Amino acid sequence: HGAPTFAALYPGAQADGAPIAANGPSGPGGLITFSTDADPEAVVAFYRQRAEKAGLASIMAMNQGEARAYGAAASGDRGASLQVVASPGEDGLTSVQLSWSAGA
Repeated sequence: HGAPTFAALYPGAQADGAPIAANGPSGPGGLITFSTDADPEAVVAFYRQRAEKAGLASIMAMNQGEARAYGAAASGDRGASLQVVASPGEDGLTSVQLSWSAGA
C-alpha cells in the first residue's frame, strides 16, 4: 500500500475497499475505511501509540457518544499526519475511517 507504519491497517480489520491514494503538498497520502470487532477506544489507542512512536504529536482527540476521533501530526506544515474516526456500526462492528499523509 505504501502507507507509513503509523497508518497500517488495524490487526484483523476488514477493509471496505481499496485505499484511495492522494498526493498533496504534504506528500503522498491516502484514505481507507474498514471494519473491526475491536471497540472504538481500542482502535484509537492503537493509532495514537503508533503515531507517537513515529514522532507525531496529538493535535485532536474527540469523544462523541460512542464514537472516537483522533488526529496527530509532525511539526511543520509539510509534516506527516494521521486522522482516525471510529464509530460503532449497526452490525456490532466498529466502522473506521483512516486518513494519512506521509510528509513531504
